[in-house]
Amino acid sequence: MSEKVMAEILPTDSKYKRAGKITINAPAAEIFELVANPRNHALFDGSGTLRGNVRGPERLELGSKFGMDMHIFANYRIKNTVVEFEEGQTIAWCHPGHHRWRYELEAVDPHTTVVVETFDGSTARIPAALKLMNAYDNNQKAILKTLVRLKEVAENPPAPE
Repeated sequence: MSEKVMAEILPTDSKYKRAGKITINAPAAEIFELVANPRNHALFDGSGTLRGNVRGPERLELGSKFGMDMHIFANYRIKNTVVEFEEGQTIAWCHPGHHRWRYELEAVDPHTTVVVETFDGSTARIPAALKLMNAYDNNQKAILKTLVRLKEVAENPPAPE
């Protein structure tokens, strides 16, 4: 019987942040390419809210704007802006609410990478409003699912056609 893969909850320095980490058996550069292409996000999204229809560049960089269809209680479209970017290591984006999602990658060796995903509500226009929406608990669960899915996608890339 195979062991169930799980991401680890990380403590944060703020009641408005949630984070998780996982070790992925793939090079950091390959994982970063997955995350830096918004068309891949639906492949590893653990929130169940992404509906696709991505608009924007195929490869994100600092200042890039991209949008996608979402669904939480109702369908809507969200526009994001990349607000942090360090090639191969860190990428973060926020939408008009100003809370952000961040991925940090640390190469352990050429074929192993630790990935930390953080939902940061401390940057939101009204962090307490996110609590009313249960965003902190919901995003903690989504982070753990997303990291497990990212591991699966990164470790099992599709065969070239």
